[in-house]
Amino acid sequence: MIPVPLLVVVMGGWCAVYLTDTLLKLSSTHRIRYESWLASRGLMLSPFHVRWQTTAFNRLFAYCARINPRAQYLWFNSGLVFGVVAMVGSVVLLTRTLQQTLAQMTTDSPGVRGQQALQVIPGVNLPTSQLAYFFIALLLSGVIHELGHAVAALREQVRVNGFGIFVFVVYPGAFVDLFTTHLSIISPTQQLRIFCAGVWHNFVLCVAALALLFLLPLFLLPMYSTGGGALVTEVVQGSAADGPRGLSPGDIVTGLEDCPVGGVEDWSSCLSRLSQTPQTGYCVPGASLQPSWAHGRGESAVAFKRLDGTMDCCSNNSLTDLCFSYMSPQGKNSRGREYACMPVRKMVSGTQVCRSDGDCVAAPPHAAAGVCVTPSLENRTRFIRVTHPPNTHMLFVGFPPHLQYAVSLTNFIPRFGFLHLDLPVFLETFCKYVVSLSGALAVVNSVPCFALDGQWMLNALLEATLVTVVTDRQKRELIGFFLLLAGSALLAANVALGLWMVTAR
Repeated sequence: MIPVPLLVVVMGGWCAVYLTDTLLKLSSTHRIRYESWLASRGLMLSPFHVRWQTTAFNRLFAYCARINPRAQYLWFNSGLVFGVVAMVGSVVLLTRTLQQTLAQMTTDSPGVRGQQALQVIPGVNLPTSQLAYFFIALLLSGVIHELGHAVAALREQVRVNGFGIFVFVVYPGAFVDLFTTHLSIISPTQQLRIFCAGVWHNFVLCVAALALLFLLPLFLLPMYSTGGGALVTEVVQGSAADGPRGLSPGDIVTGLEDCPVGGVEDWSSCLSRLSQTPQTGYCVPGASLQPSWAHGRGESAVAFKRLDGTMDCCSNNSLTDLCFSYMSPQGKNSRGREYACMPVRKMVSGTQVCRSDGDCVAAPPHAAAGVCVTPSLENRTRFIRVTHPPNTHMLFVGFPPHLQYAVSLTNFIPRFGFLHLDLPVFLETFCKYVVSLSGALAVVNSVPCFALDGQWMLNALLEATLVTVVTDRQKRELIGFFLLLAGSALLAANVALGLWMVTAR
């Protein structure tokens, strides 16, 4: 569901703005001055919508349109080809997305989870801590989109009346105002170059951000190193990783049990592997299995079954003891599983991991063979040693996904103490948002749908290709209308079902 506080803030803010605007326009004292102030600054207000328009960037657009005309001709022709291909590709993508959404609505299969698009709602499935990334990346993508339209229009001798920025509810965007008379008298091919320029520039921005994301380790190499572990940048307060012997910002995690961690990807894969494999055991000296520990530190406690069928043997509710199971060494033919409640940190710190007693081979010259003891935990619960030198192991007991969500990590380790831990994280996260949002704008605006670039792209394409086949202009417009109707229905179905999937679940 949509968070009530967010809804109250958004609705209250817009109601206050619209109420103030209405009162000033109704005031006989302030109306003329207020309307003049709005007009002089290019501002327009309406319910849940505010926009600002200016001509200050017209000279910049004209300058860009004069740079290397031949290269720009090839550039915008490439955009024309991309726009036509993207229009077809967007329909295919939305059709497949709709099929996946319908499949997810009718089944709980994990295979169809996490494959939805058009479902980004601030405060719902977008963390509030990343709202700044989202809105800045969305605004940048919109500005680059409109820059493409403006430069392409000036190249085709179409006047640009102005450039502007708007906010609709909470979503920012940009627009250019083109002189429609000039636009209507140029050829369909010229129109297509203008209409395709927006999605083309979004695609180029997406590729550029993706390239920067992959080359970021190279660019930051003089200041940050990678491959030496996963650097902790944030620990959720009160989580399993918090505390005096937990993780802290600046710690470098180099291993989870016997799984080496060289970066964030290794951290995720190690946790996934540990959650899907049986609990790791630890080699301890057989002499350490003292009778007092085997009986609850001197108490007459015995192993008992939990509700899920697993065994427990610690009845003192200690935060430092844990129940371990091991095979009784008395008689190979009568070997049975026994349980011991032991001080966990003392027993497993610095010990070798094992799966059976055979892994605990005696080390020369005088070491005795060890016993493989395994934490006896509830189903899906794991005991994990987190290596983060020079500190002692952090010991974690719980579901591995909880550990993954408890800390934020990065691959980039500062070479100098004065460097900020969050700089690479900021650049990496921002590039990811630009890739996602700019790519999404390219896809959505390519859809042959009313009020989107796809409408004008489709109309210009039909005029450029069907003139000799369908000579009647009204028939061409009728074909375009039905294609736009189908595209609009497809996009509306994706958005409606996507929003339902997010808010209902």
